[in-house]
Amino acid sequence: MTTTVKCPTCEKTVIWSAQSPFRPFCSERCKLIDLGDWAAENHRIPDKQPIDTALSEEFLAELEQEFLAKDNQFFQE
Repeated sequence: MTTTVKCPTCEKTVIWSAQSPFRPFCSERCKLIDLGDWAAENHRIPDKQPIDTALSEEFLAELEQEFLAKDNQFFQE
């Protein structure tokens, strides 16, 4: 049984065997196009969700109040 896949770049059918040295790509050209896309970060793992600055500021204010409420000597002379 012969396994075939689609080239990720051009979607041509590629036979998955030792006779296809660029598998899963159909050619070196398609392989290099894909490599270039990775280098340009077109195929990257998404970043974490952006930080909500309003919530961050609120959280920092709460931490500061909690720290000051513990009667720490850090800010006192």
